[in-house]
Amino acid sequence: MSVAKRDYYEVLSVPRDCDEHTLKSAYRKLALQYHPDRNPGDKQAEEKFKEAAEAYAVLSDAQKRAAYDRFGHQGVSGANGFPGGFGGEDFAFDLGDILGEMFGLGGMFGGARGQQRQRVQRGEDLRYDLEISFEDAMRGLSADLQIPRMEPCSKCGGTGAEPNGGLVTCAACHGRGEILYQQGFLSVRKTCPTCGGRGKVIRQACSQCRGEGYSRVEKKLKVNIPAGVDSGTRLRLAGEGNPGPAGAQPGDLYVVIKVAEHPIFERRDNDLHCTLPINVAQAALGAEIEIETFDGPQKIRIAEGTQPGAQVRLRNLGVPHVNSRARGDLFVHIDVQVPKKLSREQRKLFEQLAQVLPTENAPHEKSVFEKVKDFFG
Repeated sequence: MSVAKRDYYEVLSVPRDCDEHTLKSAYRKLALQYHPDRNPGDKQAEEKFKEAAEAYAVLSDAQKRAAYDRFGHQGVSGANGFPGGFGGEDFAFDLGDILGEMFGLGGMFGGARGQQRQRVQRGEDLRYDLEISFEDAMRGLSADLQIPRMEPCSKCGGTGAEPNGGLVTCAACHGRGEILYQQGFLSVRKTCPTCGGRGKVIRQACSQCRGEGYSRVEKKLKVNIPAGVDSGTRLRLAGEGNPGPAGAQPGDLYVVIKVAEHPIFERRDNDLHCTLPINVAQAALGAEIEIETFDGPQKIRIAEGTQPGAQVRLRNLGVPHVNSRARGDLFVHIDVQVPKKLSREQRKLFEQLAQVLPTENAPHEKSVFEKVKDFFG
């Protein structure tokens, strides 16, 4: 039989409209009171510490707090009844992740639970801007890129020290990468300021990279660009950024796409739009016209009596959806062009036509749409 969780605000003894400072102070008080290092073997204190940590983890996150305020525990429940779970390695943040932020300490509280897990900074992410043609965006392509980035030095392997004795154990922390301080009942671990947490220091810098550990190179990469990409699309190439310090995980490469404009077609979401000029006779009598599309020539029918601004819709001839078989549509906007200059024969024909066409030129009554627009506008 499961026990219902207490309200998070009740756990921390704070009002529902409390600010971040009040929330943090309340949690710090409970965490110091019930931390397992201060209550060895006390299962009840351990449970209260976990309960307070869970409540603070939710309420200190604006998005999770909003979901909790609206839906309660159901809004933030996860794999273990709470996002990310508590217990085991997931709970090993102890006070290093939350209280560490409060006290400004990199790690704290000695003992098995409070041992700081060394965090190595990952490499820097890189950005590459790639401009492609409108046609390539429609069909997709495989592009070869030359990416300028840093690579570990071939001589020292990224350590920045001469091989065979250039790198020695840090005398300040004895290779642990952190120094332990005693502050009252607290055992506080901080990153070693001498070696920066590496546990080793350079005694003799590498002669090839001069101690930098890296060299600038141009790396050739192939990137597959799917059909349907648009300007602003970002493609992520994991692990292709700059390497991390001391052999840490490299960053990622983001290829940002810019699509060139097309002289005929305009893209709106996944639909294409173009304008087709026709003459007065074609608009009045109707016609069948062939136009070029990205799928080859297509015939469209101009209905008899077509008015300026009319459009013809060709389904599934628009832009492909990225990584999908679906496509948008092609909209052909009709532009009825009135000739500005007439030959003698053309003028004669239009004069004959004028004799048989209606001559009512009074302003027409507003349409229902225009009346509704005036009413609300």
